[in-house]
Amino acid sequence: MLNNNWHRRGAGLLMLAGSVIIADASLNNASAACAEMRKMNIGVSVAPPNVVHSTPYVAKELGIFEKYCIDASIIQFDGGGSPAARAAAAQGTALVSVQPVAIGRGVKVKQIWGLAPRLPQEYVVPAEVKTAKDLKGKKLSAVGGGVGGLNWVMGREVLKTAGLTVDDAQFISAATAARLQGLVSGQIDGVMLHPEDVYLAQKMKPGLHSLVNFAELLPNHMFNAYGASTAWIEKDRPLMVDAVAAMIETNRIIYKDRDKVVPIMMTATGKPKEAVEFAWESLTKRCVWSVNSGFNAERTKWSIENDVENGYIEADKKPAVEQVADVKLAEEAVQKAGGPVTIGKCTE
Repeated sequence: MLNNNWHRRGAGLLMLAGSVIIADASLNNASAACAEMRKMNIGVSVAPPNVVHSTPYVAKELGIFEKYCIDASIIQFDGGGSPAARAAAAQGTALVSVQPVAIGRGVKVKQIWGLAPRLPQEYVVPAEVKTAKDLKGKKLSAVGGGVGGLNWVMGREVLKTAGLTVDDAQFISAATAARLQGLVSGQIDGVMLHPEDVYLAQKMKPGLHSLVNFAELLPNHMFNAYGASTAWIEKDRPLMVDAVAAMIETNRIIYKDRDKVVPIMMTATGKPKEAVEFAWESLTKRCVWSVNSGFNAERTKWSIENDVENGYIEADKKPAVEQVADVKLAEEAVQKAGGPVTIGKCTE
């Protein structure tokens, strides 16, 4: 009996020793894999960022970029369509939001992952504006890039629903940080706001209300796809795959662990807890963040055609879907992040 006990104890010690050896081997493999941390700039389209843009901050804070051997620096731009953001994309100095219009105008960039395929925003207006027709003659926001920037583009889409054009309203250009205060103070009469700012606007000035939900108005519009210069993609493709895999893994954590990510989002955005939680609820419920590649060929095709229809891209320079999106790279990243998943009803 004594011998049997010692035998079992010896077997247990051998198993423990084996586990330590395996763990040491795993650590050594990880150490070898990250012997060189690769530096990379990750652009964020808004300064300060909105909750929907906070994926890189969560990835950095939770050590997920580091897990993929990436030393990430986050750079804020004043609008995805700002000159600085466009230059960063073209010069290959940062991953940034890339739109088909840039490719149609000859910029050598390509999308590599859809961070947030669906539009998260709403068009918020004062109490006296009941329909889009009431926007005629009003002062509308053109923050984050002025004419051609996202707020201007989406304001134009709202006007179109009432048969109006951009000439029927006055567009006011300003820094993106001023959009909420501009609406609350009455300096502007219509602005595209993210969910957390919708929440704050209605708290600050009762009567402000949503005129249009953009995901319903433009269900096929690609909101935010990360991209890079084609030269950078060709040169550092493994780095691109790893960066995307890190952010895919992060988006999945965002869906599954609200309490872990909300404090990080609060710090990144500077918004109070109740506003961030409101936004998290809205974004996850509507599947705004991607859980896989974030790409859908029909969505990309529609976005290209819409740019042509609106005159942003000349018809004879219209890019093909494969010129806009490197779907294969995104799918490689999905596999590296553990393969395709479905979270709730979210599949993209």
